[in-house]
Amino acid sequence: MRIDEAIRLVAVARTDAELFGVDTPAHRYRELVAALHPDRLGALDDRVRAEATDAFVQVTTRWHAARTPPPTGSAAFGGQPVVLGGYRLGALAHTGDLADLYDVGADRLLKLPRDPADNDLMVREADALRAIEVRGDPRHLPYVPRLVDTFRHREAASGAERRVNVLAAVPGLHDLDAVRRAYPDGLDARDAAWIWRRLLVALGLAHRAGVVHGAVLPRHVLIEPDAHGVVLVDWCFSAVDGGTVPALVPGHEDWYPAEVAARRPAGPGTDLAMAARCMSWLMGDRAPHELRAFADGCRRPALAARPDDAWRLLGELDEVLDRLYGPRTFRPFTLNP
Repeated sequence: MRIDEAIRLVAVARTDAELFGVDTPAHRYRELVAALHPDRLGALDDRVRAEATDAFVQVTTRWHAARTPPPTGSAAFGGQPVVLGGYRLGALAHTGDLADLYDVGADRLLKLPRDPADNDLMVREADALRAIEVRGDPRHLPYVPRLVDTFRHREAASGAERRVNVLAAVPGLHDLDAVRRAYPDGLDARDAAWIWRRLLVALGLAHRAGVVHGAVLPRHVLIEPDAHGVVLVDWCFSAVDGGTVPALVPGHEDWYPAEVAARRPAGPGTDLAMAARCMSWLMGDRAPHELRAFADGCRRPALAARPDDAWRLLGELDEVLDRLYGPRTFRPFTLNP
């Protein structure tokens, strides 16, 4: 399907049936994604690029919205639904490092810390996401969660107070742990390439806003396989550039650069080192020598010796990938190899 055909189809389709068809909707969806994907837009003028990007967002949003079932249950206490800050808790959607995330409808998740002692980390997440939204390039904001609301909730019985964040949710995402489970022998570097590139975009967005993520781990890097989307989640361990990362995720202590465990100031190079560790782990023994060497350069022991600009590093990664594989092309990806 040509790009102009895909743009026109998205513009005129009034229903999902008209957009995706009724016989082979998944095939039509993959055709549209392949035609409109940002990697295909390099030679287009600005007007067509903008139209294609808008159509791409519409396609992926409509596809996942049509296939996301309503919550099958709801959180309740004593048979009564739980309402926090005006949000009625639905099904438990995810269990995070320090909080549980509940479906509250309208593609939103309410993040409730299990221990009030972690309230400061919830505040860090809210502050980080606000800073990125205010200072970041709007084109790249979909690479991080959107903070919808944040408030304090006091339990009537115990008096314990918890800081609650409400985040916009994107359906159809899978973390890198799931990707590695699907590819236990390692991921093909051509597939790892688009994940790495987009992860660097997320980090470049944050670093330009003065925020270090502080916990770039496989469980925090979410991908959308069909559309090649990436969202970097869980900003509870973030720090202002030059500050210290407040805590290590239990069970992942050996994933962190030395400055984190030593409680020394972190910087963009902290995140870039952890991102390189994620990608090396994801590829395993299938990583080409050139990419292993590139990752090693991002993980030098001293923070000052590492790359500290995600955008510049992205350009350098593209040069390595071009030498290995030639010009970028869209490569369909599935979690069912």
